[in-house]
Amino acid sequence: MTVAAAQVRRLSATAVEILESLYQHRLLSTAQVHELHTPDTSLRWCQRLLFDTEQAGLTESVRRPGGEKLHFLTARGADAVETIPSRGELRRKLVRREQAAGPLQQHTLAVNDVGLAFVRNARRHDDDCPPLAWRHEIAHPIGGGAQRGKGELLIADAVLTYTTVTAGRVTVDYRFIELDRGTMATDALAQKLVRYSRLLDYRGAKAAPGEQPLWRRHFPVFPHVLVVLAHRPRGQLRRRGHRALALARSFEGDRLAGLVSCCLLEDLLADGPEAPIFTPIEDPGSQRAWVRPRDDEEPES
Repeated sequence: MTVAAAQVRRLSATAVEILESLYQHRLLSTAQVHELHTPDTSLRWCQRLLFDTEQAGLTESVRRPGGEKLHFLTARGADAVETIPSRGELRRKLVRREQAAGPLQQHTLAVNDVGLAFVRNARRHDDDCPPLAWRHEIAHPIGGGAQRGKGELLIADAVLTYTTVTAGRVTVDYRFIELDRGTMATDALAQKLVRYSRLLDYRGAKAAPGEQPLWRRHFPVFPHVLVVLAHRPRGQLRRRGHRALALARSFEGDRLAGLVSCCLLEDLLADGPEAPIFTPIEDPGSQRAWVRPRDDEEPES
């Protein structure tokens, strides 16, 4: 047995789950870890588990302004997670201390806040959206732009999976998450949305006639693209979202209809994904909820 495997065996089941979340989500605050893994216990208990993993050399932490700790795996911690048989296929992406304390911090934490909003909603309604329901920086080839023999990649900030039971039927929803903090030009954000229409059609450079698009290897239906706007004044974010959707639609017409919407992170966190907070690209004057009526609800007329 390796040293890493032995360390995992000495940890509690909850501590192991925390390590798995840090492996997948890269950087989590104490509050985020607590809500994901110990929501029914005290914050102090969560802090104790994190202290134990740090003392074992499996995690490190930095403090954000205000004093809250942010946690990330060490190389030893990643080694330990990789000994877990049920871990699944994830590429190692370690966060360095300077990254955890730098510009990467706000973006990564915000993406994880988006995931937490869906986890919170799932717990409220007995849906399925566990702590590992989203993955960061998922790359898909979309052809063109070849350099060094490689085509262009579209990298979603995250891909989230959410399972509901409506009218007695199990439905799995997929979401591409684009977390926008207003750091790129609005037309650049719109152009990234347009690239999703290329992903919708891309079959690969050597595709045979009639072959399905490459995305079908990973998803039974094309994931909805959710643009989450954050870290700017509310009015500014709403204008930015409307402009980005309008530009993308002007570039692509109706090809993205039903596939793209945007919301504000503060609304998602305050009201949850079942509130009418999402602006669809095809109807920028409206705001909708993302879920269907549930078993105990009457459909809207």
